[in-house]
Amino acid sequence: MVLDLEITVELDTKGLNCPMPLLKAKQALNKLSSGEVLLIEATDVGSVRDFQVFADQSGHLLLKQSDEAGVYKHWLKKVER
Repeated sequence: MVLDLEITVELDTKGLNCPMPLLKAKQALNKLSSGEVLLIEATDVGSVRDFQVFADQSGHLLLKQSDEAGVYKHWLKKVER
């Protein structure tokens, strides 16, 4: 399934290790409005699970994840609680 997502902000966290990709994503999400989409690119393999758990706990929607030659991409949609 191909998602046609309108990305509001792209965040490059390549080269950063846990927990930095998640912390930077949280900071970026705080600046977004409800419904906007954040694309995070990371090279830390742990980011795959980190963003799954974060979405479950925060209520934000993890729309998609991909692995493109060791670059892990995560699409998060901000949801106001």
